[in-house]
Amino acid sequence: MSAATRLSVSGMSCAGCVASVEDAINSVDGVSLASVNFAEHTATIEGNVSVESLVSAIRSAGYDAAQLLGSEDEAEKEAVEMVYYRKLLKKAAFAGVLGIPLFATGMLGLLPGFEDSSGRLFWLVIGLLTIMVLVYSGGHFFTGAWKSAKNHNANMDTLIALGTGTAWLYSMVIVANPALVPSMAQHAYFEAAAIIIALINLGAALEMRARGKTSEAIKRLIGLQAKTARVLRDGVELDIPIEEVGLDETLRVRPGERIAVDGIITEGYSSIDESMLSGEPVPVQKQIGDEVAAGTINKSGSFLFQAKRIGKDTVLSQIIEMVRTAQSSKPAIGRLVDKVSAIFVPSVLIIAVVTFLAWINFGSGDQVITLAIVTTMTVLIIACPCALGLATPISIMVGVGKAAESGILIRNGDALQQAGKLDTIILDKTGTITEGHPSVTSVVTLDGWSEEKLLLWGASLEQGSEHPLAEAIVEAAKDRDMTLLKVEEFNAIVGHGVEAKLEGVSVLIGNRKLMHDRDIDIASLDTAASDLAQQAQTPMYMAVDGKAAGLISVADAIKPDSKDAIQRMLALGLKVVLLTGDNQSTAVAVARQVGISEVIAEVLPQHKADKVASLQAQGKRVGMVGDGINDAPALARSDVGFAIGTGTDVAIESADITLMRGSIHSVVDAIAISKATVKNIKQNLFGAFIYNSLGIPIAAGLLYPLMGILLNPMIAGGAMAMSSLTVVTNANRLRLLKPGAD
Repeated sequence: MSAATRLSVSGMSCAGCVASVEDAINSVDGVSLASVNFAEHTATIEGNVSVESLVSAIRSAGYDAAQLLGSEDEAEKEAVEMVYYRKLLKKAAFAGVLGIPLFATGMLGLLPGFEDSSGRLFWLVIGLLTIMVLVYSGGHFFTGAWKSAKNHNANMDTLIALGTGTAWLYSMVIVANPALVPSMAQHAYFEAAAIIIALINLGAALEMRARGKTSEAIKRLIGLQAKTARVLRDGVELDIPIEEVGLDETLRVRPGERIAVDGIITEGYSSIDESMLSGEPVPVQKQIGDEVAAGTINKSGSFLFQAKRIGKDTVLSQIIEMVRTAQSSKPAIGRLVDKVSAIFVPSVLIIAVVTFLAWINFGSGDQVITLAIVTTMTVLIIACPCALGLATPISIMVGVGKAAESGILIRNGDALQQAGKLDTIILDKTGTITEGHPSVTSVVTLDGWSEEKLLLWGASLEQGSEHPLAEAIVEAAKDRDMTLLKVEEFNAIVGHGVEAKLEGVSVLIGNRKLMHDRDIDIASLDTAASDLAQQAQTPMYMAVDGKAAGLISVADAIKPDSKDAIQRMLALGLKVVLLTGDNQSTAVAVARQVGISEVIAEVLPQHKADKVASLQAQGKRVGMVGDGINDAPALARSDVGFAIGTGTDVAIESADITLMRGSIHSVVDAIAISKATVKNIKQNLFGAFIYNSLGIPIAAGLLYPLMGILLNPMIAGGAMAMSSLTVVTNANRLRLLKPGAD
């Protein structure tokens, strides 16, 4: 194969597994580029290599893989992930049912000791129940640890398996023969093993839930493609599957239909809703010779066009591929714990071995071997990664919850961590800074006309038009509870405006060219029209009986809070860029009103992602904010994509963060939450490692020769629990954060 191949990869338990899978793929001859996406559990491979050899290599590394071909496979992968999510919750509940009651009764001193056979029988039953927990609820951790060991790696699975396995084994030894250790060391750690497994499974499930369904964007984009097309063959119109449309075939499109492929109009004219491409709310007038794109919607009129790009060559198909590529090419974030774990685990093992040997060689007395075993086991128990495993996910869970309270939906922990590092924010114009739909912004009248009358006449005239600017004028009249007047001899002048008779006189409403064509003197309105145009407004002139009466200005109004939100961004030292497909003059006018100095206008949808990449190549950490389908590739390509929740579903699914309030104030709030969460994570990791750094030497018996202090494994277990409690308590401080209180 020469084209890129996508595989669904299962068995990856943490970001540390990504390296193992990538190494396995790169070991196959013919692979030129391999990228493994942990969030999606997918791999994208380029090169001349067979799918079978790739799958074989991945399986030999201890994982599994299958090729992803289309939307059906994406849906199947999503269903599999949902099944796994529910399975994790069941595993957490199964472990918690044993661990929590055991821990509670132990703290109350209600559990029997090991002195008599009934007590030991009780603990034997508990031990057998615990091994069931380890097998059912924690089996995947042990399997993952074994896979890592075979590939000479160590990850969180290694830590979890090591800690819980040691706790269970030590406890079973005590149950079998308590006399092997001093009375102070006669303690079982079954509850610790069960609770650790429960908490980490729960954290993994919630983190998986927070990641969201990354394939939804692709599914929704594919849903925009027409399923059938009406072609003209031998003078007969036929409805055929879109896959059967050939190049240069003639197709007919009727009102309300979605255009099937890219092409050029050969007969007729219409108004096309291209918002899925341009993001602009105003449909575009099309006539013979103009291009039309697949996925756009024919608003009015019927026309014929000739197919010029079909299949994967259409603009919509290219956008789908760009979203898919951008999502797959994102680098894994948050590998800190796994990288440290790769050093931490071998270090703990070495310390445990050194501890045992030191006691055997330098200890004295009858209990040297017993003390060597106790200290070695204590080292392993106190090194159990409960706090370490919770440090990151618990902060992310609280941070994501806090964001949700503020109407900010965060798709994954990576986005939460990255948002606070952004130094550049790119803002789309339509629907992001502006309202996203045209509305009447001002009415300018000449002598003898009032605003009310001009708007009433204008709306009455436009009620027969399907143009969005006309709809805005009619809507403004309805908002003022006006009763529209009856018109006669209505005539729509394509691309210019409309004319009709109203109360017996001839009335025109339309653009400047219409007025000039009808020799209407509009010099008295030039200054007002120019001022409005500089404010990104579109003036619609009205003339009655051959004389100018005034104008009605229509614009996509700027949201009331956009300027203040942008000022907050600038106050944080962020570089703010306006990126839009709209014309330069309109973009500059909007930017001037909200305080943005850098404008990139007239950008085609497929090039928006390139602009993001260009800034990233300059070393910038880029956040993209948008609401349209045309923003989807740029949202996916950016370091963090912010989708306005009032926008399209595809934009929302392509983004990392969704702003449900529809206000860009939420971007600043998300950044504040991100910074607080990352700081909290660092505090948790620091606390967890300090705990281990101080606890392990004491557990090894460092203080015994000096002060006669030997750490009881029971105290080690308590300290381990306290470290987890500390991490959870610290993470919950995030709930007090008020991101909008600048």
